[in-house]
Amino acid sequence: MLPILESGEETLVGGQAVMEGVMMRAPHSYCVAVRRPDGIIVTEEQPLAKVSDKYPIFKLPIFRGVGTLGQAMSLGVKALRFSADVAMQAEAEKEGKAEPQAGEKKPTEIPGWVMTLNLLFSFAFFIALYKFVPLVLTTQLQRMYPQLGLGNRILFNLMDGVIRLVIFLGFLWIISRWKDIHRVFEYHGAEHRVVFNFESGKPVTVANAQRFVTFHPRCGTSFLLVVMMVSIAVYAVIPVDTFWAKMLLRIVALPVIAGLSYELIRFAAKHRSGLLALMTAPGLWLQRITTQPPADDQTAVAIRALDGAMEIEKQQGGELVIA
Repeated sequence: MLPILESGEETLVGGQAVMEGVMMRAPHSYCVAVRRPDGIIVTEEQPLAKVSDKYPIFKLPIFRGVGTLGQAMSLGVKALRFSADVAMQAEAEKEGKAEPQAGEKKPTEIPGWVMTLNLLFSFAFFIALYKFVPLVLTTQLQRMYPQLGLGNRILFNLMDGVIRLVIFLGFLWIISRWKDIHRVFEYHGAEHRVVFNFESGKPVTVANAQRFVTFHPRCGTSFLLVVMMVSIAVYAVIPVDTFWAKMLLRIVALPVIAGLSYELIRFAAKHRSGLLALMTAPGLWLQRITTQPPADDQTAVAIRALDGAMEIEKQQGGELVIA
Protein backbone atom coordinates (compact mmCIF):
# COMPACT_ATOMS: atom_id res chain seq x y z
CA MET A 1 0.00 0.00 0.00
CA LEU A 2 1.72 3.16 -1.18
CA PRO A 3 2.17 6.21 1.10
CA ILE A 4 1.01 8.80 -1.45
CA LEU A 5 -0.32 12.31 -0.87
CA GLU A 6 -4.02 13.05 -0.93
CA SER A 7 -5.45 16.57 -0.60
CA GLY A 8 -2.08 17.86 0.59
CA GLU A 9 -1.82 15.47 3.54
CA GLU A 10 0.07 12.23 3.77
CA THR A 11 -1.97 9.09 3.74
CA LEU A 12 -1.81 7.74 7.24
CA VAL A 13 -1.58 3.97 6.92
CA GLY A 14 -0.45 1.40 4.42
CA GLY A 15 1.32 -1.93 4.54
CA GLN A 16 1.94 -5.29 2.96
CA ALA A 17 1.32 -8.96 3.52
CA VAL A 18 4.10 -11.21 4.82
CA MET A 19 4.33 -14.90 5.69
CA GLU A 20 1.34 -15.59 7.99
CA GLY A 21 1.06 -11.92 8.84
CA VAL A 22 0.82 -8.27 7.91
CA MET A 23 3.08 -5.23 8.17
CA MET A 24 1.34 -1.90 8.76
CA ARG A 25 3.06 1.46 8.58
CA ALA A 26 2.13 4.97 9.64
CA PRO A 27 4.06 8.14 8.73
CA HIS A 28 6.57 7.69 11.58
CA SER A 29 6.25 4.04 12.65
CA TYR A 30 5.59 0.48 11.57
CA CYS A 31 4.53 -2.84 13.07
CA VAL A 32 4.78 -6.39 11.76
CA ALA A 33 2.34 -8.90 13.25
CA VAL A 34 2.74 -12.62 12.54
CA ARG A 35 0.65 -15.53 13.81
CA ARG A 36 2.66 -18.54 14.95
CA PRO A 37 1.38 -22.09 14.32
CA ASP A 38 0.31 -22.24 17.99
CA GLY A 39 -2.00 -19.26 17.42
CA ILE A 40 0.08 -16.66 19.30
CA ILE A 41 0.58 -13.33 17.50
CA VAL A 42 4.12 -11.97 17.75
CA THR A 43 5.07 -8.46 16.70
CA GLU A 44 7.97 -6.22 15.85
CA GLU A 45 7.35 -2.47 16.00
CA GLN A 46 9.71 0.47 15.72
CA PRO A 47 9.71 4.20 14.94
CA LEU A 48 10.29 5.00 11.27
CA ALA A 49 11.92 8.23 10.17
CA LYS A 50 10.79 9.72 6.87
CA VAL A 51 13.47 9.45 4.23
CA SER A 52 12.70 13.07 3.21
CA ASP A 53 13.46 14.26 6.75
CA LYS A 54 16.88 12.62 6.65
CA TYR A 55 17.68 13.60 3.06
CA PRO A 56 15.93 16.82 1.88
CA ILE A 57 16.53 16.02 -1.79
CA PHE A 58 13.76 13.43 -1.51
CA LYS A 59 11.23 16.21 -0.99
CA LEU A 60 11.62 17.20 -4.65
CA PRO A 61 9.37 15.83 -7.43
CA ILE A 62 10.57 12.57 -8.98
CA PHE A 63 13.15 12.17 -6.19
CA ARG A 64 10.42 11.88 -3.53
CA GLY A 65 8.94 8.93 -5.39
CA VAL A 66 12.31 7.19 -5.61
CA GLY A 67 12.95 7.80 -1.91
CA THR A 68 9.49 6.66 -0.83
CA LEU A 69 9.63 3.49 -2.90
CA GLY A 70 13.19 2.74 -1.80
CA GLN A 71 12.18 2.99 1.84
CA ALA A 72 9.06 0.90 1.20
CA MET A 73 11.15 -1.85 -0.39
CA SER A 74 13.70 -1.80 2.43
CA LEU A 75 10.96 -1.97 5.05
CA GLY A 76 9.21 -4.73 3.13
CA VAL A 77 12.34 -6.87 3.09
CA LYS A 78 12.78 -6.29 6.82
CA ALA A 79 9.19 -7.34 7.48
CA LEU A 80 9.53 -10.46 5.35
CA ARG A 81 12.72 -11.40 7.19
CA PHE A 82 10.94 -11.08 10.55
CA SER A 83 8.06 -13.28 9.37
CA ALA A 84 10.52 -15.88 8.06
CA ASP A 85 12.42 -15.84 11.37
CA VAL A 86 9.16 -16.45 13.25
CA ALA A 87 8.37 -19.43 11.02
CA MET A 88 11.87 -20.87 11.51
CA GLN A 89 11.68 -20.37 15.27
CA ALA A 90 8.36 -22.20 15.43
CA GLU A 91 9.78 -25.06 13.36
CA ALA A 92 12.84 -25.29 15.62
CA GLU A 93 10.65 -25.45 18.71
CA LYS A 94 8.57 -28.16 17.09
CA GLU A 95 11.70 -30.21 16.47
CA GLY A 96 12.85 -29.60 20.06
CA LYS A 97 16.09 -27.80 19.20
CA ALA A 98 17.91 -26.28 22.16
CA GLU A 99 18.40 -22.53 22.57
CA PRO A 100 21.89 -21.21 21.62
CA GLN A 101 24.44 -20.41 24.27
CA ALA A 102 25.27 -16.79 25.20
CA GLY A 103 27.03 -15.03 22.35
CA GLU A 104 25.90 -17.53 19.74
CA LYS A 105 23.67 -16.54 16.83
CA LYS A 106 20.19 -18.04 16.90
CA PRO A 107 19.96 -20.85 14.32
CA THR A 108 16.43 -19.65 13.57
CA GLU A 109 17.56 -16.24 12.30
CA ILE A 110 18.22 -15.84 8.58
CA PRO A 111 21.82 -14.61 8.10
CA GLY A 112 22.24 -11.21 6.49
CA TRP A 113 24.26 -12.60 3.60
CA VAL A 114 21.41 -14.95 2.70
CA MET A 115 19.00 -12.01 2.47
CA THR A 116 21.51 -10.05 0.37
CA LEU A 117 21.98 -13.00 -1.99
CA ASN A 118 18.21 -13.40 -2.23
CA LEU A 119 17.77 -9.70 -3.10
CA LEU A 120 20.45 -9.87 -5.79
CA PHE A 121 18.84 -12.97 -7.27
CA SER A 122 15.40 -11.33 -7.19
CA PHE A 123 16.69 -8.23 -8.96
CA ALA A 124 18.44 -10.34 -11.61
CA PHE A 125 15.27 -12.40 -12.07
CA PHE A 126 13.22 -9.20 -12.46
CA ILE A 127 15.61 -7.78 -15.08
CA ALA A 128 15.71 -11.05 -17.00
CA LEU A 129 11.97 -11.74 -16.98
CA TYR A 130 10.54 -8.24 -17.41
CA LYS A 131 13.28 -6.44 -19.34
CA PHE A 132 15.48 -8.89 -21.25
CA VAL A 133 12.89 -11.47 -22.37
CA PRO A 134 10.31 -8.94 -23.71
CA LEU A 135 13.08 -7.06 -25.54
CA VAL A 136 14.38 -10.27 -27.14
CA LEU A 137 10.89 -11.36 -28.20
CA THR A 138 10.02 -7.95 -29.65
CA THR A 139 13.33 -7.79 -31.53
CA GLN A 140 12.66 -11.23 -33.01
CA LEU A 141 9.17 -10.18 -34.08
CA GLN A 142 10.65 -7.10 -35.76
CA ARG A 143 13.04 -9.28 -37.77
CA MET A 144 10.54 -12.02 -38.64
CA TYR A 145 7.53 -9.82 -39.40
CA PRO A 146 8.68 -6.46 -40.82
CA GLN A 147 5.09 -5.80 -41.95
CA LEU A 148 4.18 -5.15 -38.30
CA GLY A 149 6.03 -1.84 -38.51
CA LEU A 150 8.06 -2.46 -35.36
CA GLY A 151 10.86 -0.38 -36.83
CA ASN A 152 8.83 2.54 -35.52
CA ARG A 153 10.10 3.32 -32.01
CA ILE A 154 6.60 3.88 -30.58
CA LEU A 155 5.20 0.63 -32.02
CA PHE A 156 8.29 -1.30 -30.94
CA ASN A 157 7.98 -0.17 -27.34
CA LEU A 158 4.22 -0.68 -27.36
CA MET A 159 4.71 -4.30 -28.41
CA ASP A 160 7.49 -4.66 -25.83
CA GLY A 161 5.09 -3.35 -23.17
CA VAL A 162 2.29 -5.71 -24.22
CA ILE A 163 4.62 -8.71 -24.00
CA ARG A 164 5.86 -7.53 -20.60
CA LEU A 165 2.28 -7.24 -19.36
CA VAL A 166 1.36 -10.72 -20.62
CA ILE A 167 4.39 -12.20 -18.84
CA PHE A 168 3.49 -10.32 -15.66
CA LEU A 169 -0.12 -11.52 -15.69
CA GLY A 170 0.89 -15.08 -16.50
CA PHE A 171 3.46 -15.16 -13.72
CA LEU A 172 0.95 -13.80 -11.19
CA TRP A 173 -1.67 -16.34 -12.19
CA ILE A 174 0.80 -19.24 -11.92
CA ILE A 175 2.09 -18.35 -8.46
CA SER A 176 -1.47 -17.68 -7.25
CA ARG A 177 -2.10 -21.41 -7.65
CA TRP A 178 0.48 -22.20 -4.96
CA LYS A 179 -0.99 -22.84 -1.53
CA ASP A 180 1.56 -20.73 0.37
CA ILE A 181 1.18 -17.77 -2.00
CA HIS A 182 -2.59 -18.04 -1.77
CA ARG A 183 -2.23 -17.63 2.01
CA VAL A 184 -0.16 -14.49 1.48
CA PHE A 185 -2.82 -13.13 -0.86
CA GLU A 186 -5.42 -13.72 1.88
CA TYR A 187 -3.34 -11.65 4.30
CA HIS A 188 -3.05 -9.06 1.51
CA GLY A 189 -6.84 -8.91 1.45
CA ALA A 190 -6.89 -8.58 5.25
CA GLU A 191 -4.49 -5.63 5.06
CA HIS A 192 -6.70 -3.84 2.52
CA ARG A 193 -9.89 -4.41 4.50
CA VAL A 194 -8.37 -3.10 7.72
CA VAL A 195 -7.00 -0.01 5.94
CA PHE A 196 -10.47 0.62 4.45
CA ASN A 197 -11.99 0.18 7.90
CA PHE A 198 -9.53 2.67 9.40
CA GLU A 199 -10.06 5.23 6.64
CA SER A 200 -13.84 4.99 7.07
CA GLY A 201 -13.60 6.38 10.60
CA LYS A 202 -15.55 3.44 12.04
CA PRO A 203 -14.14 1.44 14.99
CA VAL A 204 -11.54 -0.99 13.65
CA THR A 205 -12.89 -4.44 14.46
CA VAL A 206 -12.87 -7.77 12.69
CA ALA A 207 -16.61 -7.54 12.05
CA ASN A 208 -16.36 -4.03 10.59
CA ALA A 209 -13.27 -4.77 8.49
CA GLN A 210 -14.81 -7.87 6.95
CA ARG A 211 -17.58 -5.73 5.44
CA PHE A 212 -15.13 -3.95 3.12
CA VAL A 213 -13.81 -5.12 -0.24
CA THR A 214 -10.24 -6.32 -0.72
CA PHE A 215 -9.53 -4.07 -3.73
CA HIS A 216 -7.75 -0.83 -2.76
CA PRO A 217 -6.70 1.88 -5.28
CA ARG A 218 -3.39 2.56 -3.48
CA CYS A 219 -2.21 -1.04 -3.77
CA GLY A 220 1.26 -1.65 -5.16
CA THR A 221 -0.35 -3.90 -7.78
CA SER A 222 -1.97 -0.84 -9.33
CA PHE A 223 1.34 1.00 -9.12
CA LEU A 224 3.07 -1.75 -11.10
CA LEU A 225 0.62 -1.33 -13.97
CA VAL A 226 1.23 2.43 -13.99
CA VAL A 227 4.98 1.73 -14.10
CA MET A 228 4.47 -0.46 -17.17
CA MET A 229 2.50 2.26 -18.95
CA VAL A 230 5.00 5.00 -18.06
CA SER A 231 7.92 2.83 -19.18
CA ILE A 232 6.44 2.52 -22.67
CA ALA A 233 6.36 6.31 -23.00
CA VAL A 234 9.86 6.79 -21.56
CA TYR A 235 11.45 4.17 -23.82
CA ALA A 236 9.70 5.62 -26.87
CA VAL A 237 11.03 9.18 -26.46
CA ILE A 238 14.70 8.26 -25.87
CA PRO A 239 16.42 7.64 -29.22
CA VAL A 240 18.34 4.39 -28.82
CA ASP A 241 18.25 1.72 -31.54
CA THR A 242 20.72 -1.09 -30.83
CA PHE A 243 19.66 -4.06 -28.72
CA TRP A 244 22.15 -3.54 -25.90
CA ALA A 245 21.53 0.22 -25.80
CA LYS A 246 17.83 -0.52 -25.34
CA MET A 247 18.66 -3.06 -22.61
CA LEU A 248 20.88 -0.56 -20.79
CA LEU A 249 18.14 2.05 -21.02
CA ARG A 250 15.68 -0.34 -19.38
CA ILE A 251 17.98 -0.68 -16.37
CA VAL A 252 19.25 2.89 -16.04
CA ALA A 253 15.80 4.44 -16.46
CA LEU A 254 14.21 2.40 -13.65
CA PRO A 255 14.51 5.16 -10.98
CA VAL A 256 13.15 7.80 -13.38
CA ILE A 257 10.19 5.60 -14.35
CA ALA A 258 9.45 4.84 -10.69
CA GLY A 259 9.60 8.54 -9.79
CA LEU A 260 7.36 9.57 -12.69
CA SER A 261 4.86 6.82 -11.86
CA TYR A 262 4.72 7.97 -8.26
CA GLU A 263 4.06 11.57 -9.35
CA LEU A 264 1.32 10.41 -11.71
CA ILE A 265 -0.46 8.47 -8.96
CA ARG A 266 0.03 11.36 -6.56
CA PHE A 267 -1.53 13.79 -9.03
CA ALA A 268 -4.42 11.43 -9.71
CA ALA A 269 -5.06 10.99 -5.98
CA LYS A 270 -5.44 14.76 -5.59
CA HIS A 271 -7.75 15.03 -8.63
CA ARG A 272 -10.32 12.31 -8.19
CA SER A 273 -12.74 13.44 -10.91
CA GLY A 274 -12.32 10.46 -13.19
CA LEU A 275 -8.56 10.28 -13.68
CA LEU A 276 -7.86 8.22 -10.58
CA ALA A 277 -10.67 5.81 -11.39
CA LEU A 278 -9.36 5.44 -14.94
CA MET A 279 -5.81 4.80 -13.76
CA THR A 280 -6.64 2.40 -10.94
CA ALA A 281 -9.34 0.36 -12.68
CA PRO A 282 -6.92 -2.17 -14.27
CA GLY A 283 -5.08 -2.47 -10.95
CA LEU A 284 -8.35 -3.12 -9.12
CA TRP A 285 -9.17 -5.85 -11.64
CA LEU A 286 -5.73 -7.37 -11.15
CA GLN A 287 -6.24 -7.44 -7.39
CA ARG A 288 -8.79 -10.20 -7.98
CA ILE A 289 -5.65 -12.31 -8.27
CA THR A 290 -3.34 -10.68 -5.70
CA THR A 291 -5.95 -10.33 -2.92
CA GLN A 292 -8.25 -12.99 -1.54
CA PRO A 293 -11.01 -12.81 1.12
CA PRO A 294 -9.35 -13.36 4.51
CA ALA A 295 -10.59 -15.39 7.45
CA ASP A 296 -11.44 -13.62 10.71
CA ASP A 297 -8.18 -14.71 12.36
CA GLN A 298 -6.17 -13.26 9.47
CA THR A 299 -8.03 -9.97 9.72
CA ALA A 300 -7.30 -9.94 13.46
CA VAL A 301 -3.56 -10.14 12.68
CA ALA A 302 -3.84 -7.11 10.37
CA ILE A 303 -5.65 -5.19 13.12
CA ARG A 304 -2.93 -6.10 15.61
CA ALA A 305 -0.31 -4.73 13.19
CA LEU A 306 -2.27 -1.50 12.80
CA ASP A 307 -2.68 -1.13 16.57
CA GLY A 308 1.05 -1.60 17.08
CA ALA A 309 1.95 1.01 14.46
CA MET A 310 -0.56 3.49 15.91
CA GLU A 311 0.79 3.03 19.43
CA ILE A 312 4.33 3.87 18.31
CA GLU A 313 2.94 6.77 16.24
CA LYS A 314 1.30 8.27 19.32
CA GLN A 315 4.59 8.03 21.20
CA GLN A 316 6.22 10.03 18.39
CA GLY A 317 3.81 12.88 19.10
CA GLY A 318 2.62 13.18 15.52
CA GLU A 319 -0.91 14.31 14.70
CA LEU A 320 -2.98 11.40 13.45
CA VAL A 321 -4.82 12.73 10.42
CA ILE A 322 -6.71 10.65 7.89
CA ALA A 323 -6.05 12.14 4.47
